[in-house]
Amino acid sequence: MTPIQTQDYSIQFNDDCYTALNKYINQHSFSNIFVLVDSNTSEHCLPIFLRQLETDLTIEIIEIEAGEQNKTIETCSGVWQTLSELRADRKTLMLNLGGGVVTDLGGFVACTYQRGIKFINIPTTLLSMVDASIGGKNGVDLGNIKNQVGIIKTPNMVLIDTNYLETLSSREMRSGLAEMLKHGLIRDELYYNKLSALSNLTLEDLDQLIYDSVLIKKDIVEQDPTEQNLRKSLNFGHTLGHAIESYYLNHETKSLLHGEAIAIGMILETYLSSQLLNFPTEKTKSIKENTLKVYGKIDIPEKDYAPIIELMKFDKKNEKGTINFVLLNTIGNPEINCVIPNDLLIKSLNFYNE
Repeated sequence: MTPIQTQDYSIQFNDDCYTALNKYINQHSFSNIFVLVDSNTSEHCLPIFLRQLETDLTIEIIEIEAGEQNKTIETCSGVWQTLSELRADRKTLMLNLGGGVVTDLGGFVACTYQRGIKFINIPTTLLSMVDASIGGKNGVDLGNIKNQVGIIKTPNMVLIDTNYLETLSSREMRSGLAEMLKHGLIRDELYYNKLSALSNLTLEDLDQLIYDSVLIKKDIVEQDPTEQNLRKSLNFGHTLGHAIESYYLNHETKSLLHGEAIAIGMILETYLSSQLLNFPTEKTKSIKENTLKVYGKIDIPEKDYAPIIELMKFDKKNEKGTINFVLLNTIGNPEINCVIPNDLLIKSLNFYNE
């Protein structure tokens, strides 16, 4: 696949990844290399990755525990401490090998260690390939509030090797698919329809769809890198979705992956679109049916409505105390900065539960 060149860095695909990485390392006078992994990618991805590296530089591995619950300042502190103890300096290169937790946290650590070292993201999950590793958002959660502390700074390169997807469970694959479905809903109905026909897709189709998803996000981010306007559309499904994900983050029986929560959020926010922006009712029902076929349905009891709505007060899109939503006029035509009355939020949750 042809590399995608953004304004600041390149996104390389499959076999070309490692040629580009080794060339980049050889062209720079790095003092050493640190590879950040989590306990999953350490076992399943790191051996594959290390075989592709061609360098005489010292390579150090830093491993963190897997899971969103470990995407914290405390984990960052441990990584910063390890970097310092192992003599990382401003000429160190950091390679973040993992899903969204690793690339988000690793990017934040690299941006702040000694005021910034170079870093490259190697996403290993579908979610991180099409979303977390692109666009320069780096950060961690604050308690159970998603991505509350962070910085926007692009990596020096992104390497997308879809062979890593073979290490994922079907649940993790579905989680990543949610962000791709979102890209279709906010940008391209034809693309959304292709993704909805899951039973007809081959692995080659998936490679192309990932490539197309990256192009959609790249185009939006380049037009609005600091999320003042258009980039907010990428948050469709996320205002309610993040609140639901946060609420159930440490739940014993109902903890949700990011994409599972966003899938619920997209159903809810499509319903809100139908109520406020006259988004077609039939398409609202169809999106709900198609989404539930893939993700199933969880029970959200009425007693959970109020704390979920309360969590939306911490959403980063809020301005002057107002909770802002992204809704849809039609598929491919989003509307940003929409304000929703509380009674409609409750109706949207009822619509999901019906």
